[in-house]
Amino acid sequence: MSDWLAARNILAVRLDNIGDVVLLGPALRAVKETVPQARLTLLASPAGATAAPLLPWIDDVIVWRAVWQDVGGRMPFDPHRERGLVDELSRRTFDAALIFTSFSQTPHVAGYACYLAGIPLRAGESKEFGGSTLTVELRSGPDELHQVERNLRLVERLGFTTCDRRLAIKISTDARRATTMLLALAGLDSARPVVLLHPGASCQARRFPASRMREVCRLLSRAGWQVLVTGSQREAALVEFVAGTGVPGVGALAGRTSLAEFAALIERAALVICGNTLPLHLADAVGTPILGLYAGTDYEEQWQPRFTRYRLLRRPTPCSPCYRFDCPFGQPCLDYSPGEVVEAALSLVACSESAVER
Repeated sequence: MSDWLAARNILAVRLDNIGDVVLLGPALRAVKETVPQARLTLLASPAGATAAPLLPWIDDVIVWRAVWQDVGGRMPFDPHRERGLVDELSRRTFDAALIFTSFSQTPHVAGYACYLAGIPLRAGESKEFGGSTLTVELRSGPDELHQVERNLRLVERLGFTTCDRRLAIKISTDARRATTMLLALAGLDSARPVVLLHPGASCQARRFPASRMREVCRLLSRAGWQVLVTGSQREAALVEFVAGTGVPGVGALAGRTSLAEFAALIERAALVICGNTLPLHLADAVGTPILGLYAGTDYEEQWQPRFTRYRLLRRPTPCSPCYRFDCPFGQPCLDYSPGEVVEAALSLVACSESAVER
């Protein structure tokens, strides 16, 4: 048996957004199914940690805002705080650390923190030389490789066996029951189908223009569909603008759900319309059809749905993938009219209903 398969106290590092942790699920499942006796602890950002209850393979969570993930240098200079992470990892006496990153990130900083904490086995995928911060350094695959496959590629290299490559999440019975109340709170009929419209994203460059999304909402309502517009509390103004007031069959929920309840609403929806952001991955995990208004910030192949019925709308542009947080060109990659979006949405719903009838 390899040292990795003999490990019983394993740290999994993924210090990004909620969706990134959801995409980690198949790799974590492979570890736990290969070594059921192992205890698996997730080191996650404050946002990413909220996804842990959806992933039943995680036994414990360490929440940490890492200085090496600090975009824009907003965190204060505080070396003492960083030593606190090393002390915490050391105290927990991990046997091994799996360091998961996107194609543009380095595993070596986290690897060095784990080295200082005395974790003997440290694995990650990297493009650059990092000395011996990692005991297993997997050379990076192509940038277009899907993030789920990137994660699985690492654990499979270490000897863990993958039986299922699909996304999966655990939604509690209480969360599913809460959807009826939440739909009523939004003024919608829980007995009728709902299209879930999610206009937000973590960066401006990946958001379909709000004025067009507002019109999409109205056109769907006129076509006889109930529409639920969703978002976080900080996106409340955007959600309220898109939903408007007094539009028949349109409701809004911003910051009124737990993540599990949000996932249950997505599971219940007839269709999800969103950008390349969290609901895209949750819908793929629960099998809800998706219309993705997919910005050219990233390769579609890196983040697109893999198993549920979906369609992505993205205009080809020479600047894609740009990996920008904002767009100086007016988002030509998302230059679709509301009518085109609704036509694609209704076509996708019709195909899904046809597949169910068969």
